Amino acid sequence: MAEGIQELRKFVAPEILYGAGAALNVTGYVSNFGGRHVLLVSDHGLEIAGWTGMIENSLKEAGINYTAFYEITPNPKDFEVAAGVDIYLENGCDMIVAVGGGSPMDCAKGIGVSVSNRSPVAAFEGVDKVRIPMPPFACIPTTAGTSADVSQFAIITNTKEKYKMALVSKGLVPDLSLIDPGLSVTMSPELTAETGLDALTHAVESYVSNASSPLTDLHAERAFEYVFENLVKAVRRPDDIAARSGMMLGSLHAGLSFSNASLGLVHSMAHALGGLLDLPHGLCNALLLEHVIEYNFEAEPRKYTKLAEIFSGRSLSDCSSSEVSDILVSAVRELRKQAGVTDHLKADEIGSETLEKLAAKALNDACVVTNPKVPAKKDIISIYGKVFAG
Repeated sequence: MAEGIQELRKFVAPEILYGAGAALNVTGYVSNFGGRHVLLVSDHGLEIAGWTGMIENSLKEAGINYTAFYEITPNPKDFEVAAGVDIYLENGCDMIVAVGGGSPMDCAKGIGVSVSNRSPVAAFEGVDKVRIPMPPFACIPTTAGTSADVSQFAIITNTKEKYKMALVSKGLVPDLSLIDPGLSVTMSPELTAETGLDALTHAVESYVSNASSPLTDLHAERAFEYVFENLVKAVRRPDDIAARSGMMLGSLHAGLSFSNASLGLVHSMAHALGGLLDLPHGLCNALLLEHVIEYNFEAEPRKYTKLAEIFSGRSLSDCSSSEVSDILVSAVRELRKQAGVTDHLKADEIGSETLEKLAAKALNDACVVTNPKVPAKKDIISIYGKVFAG
């Protein structure tokens, strides 16, 4: 019997339509759900790129009413969710379609649960706080990394306390994900790199999570392979549709894994760091991942070794644990560098008091619970120090 298969596990996922032209099938699904007035959630960058216009035209041609809400910024804010709720209710919407990366999709999730539960988004911070499911909800991802289109996670910035709230509930799983790799070709190299490394982090953290299972491991391993094979190609050749497809598949597999196995210390620390400094989530993950792997390695050497073997293409049974750790950490670091992501963050305004606050927030984050090693505050401060060094 396969290891762990005897344990009780759940696996949640939306309906997924993958391939060229998938996004244009949205109208048929809106009709299937009985949607009469759609709240179309996105941002102005995607409006400029033309992707929202494509969806708007599709809705118009099908005779489906919609209201556009594009006032969403990177790292979606609690007040943006509240504004979306008002627009949803004022226009009598009965379905939500999100077009974009993690920010529009997470904001749309916040709008959906706030509408159905008649509560502000902060009420759903934590695990399984959503009592009433969202209205029918479809996602059209335009980035390869966040996997918000298939996951039960949403990350919303608490602007008053300056940290990112993690909302985790199967009530946040979209009904539908329409994945068209062609929609990712307008991503900048920087965004491609950061979101791609976010996908890699999802794969690694869910693989070593203490809630992982054979069901999630299959997806995590495949995601790891796809990202290593395609990320640098997609960064350097934005129109390479094969690389874009590989990254979309990597993001999809990573999302199915982490949605069901959860994450770990990288994400806990990234939520605190990104919330304080309003930094891109993928950048925070990219900088933290190699250091957390090094810290965690002793707690899950078998699985980290498997990842190192996938990367190197050979057995590492003749290597010591420290050698395997070095191989994996070096591989992740080299991938980050080849993708063009910086080594460190500037530390001009980061003092010991701020590091203490960041560590405290990371320890309270929902993702830390499934980290394979229980961290102390001093450990987290030490890892943050490596990110701000230099």
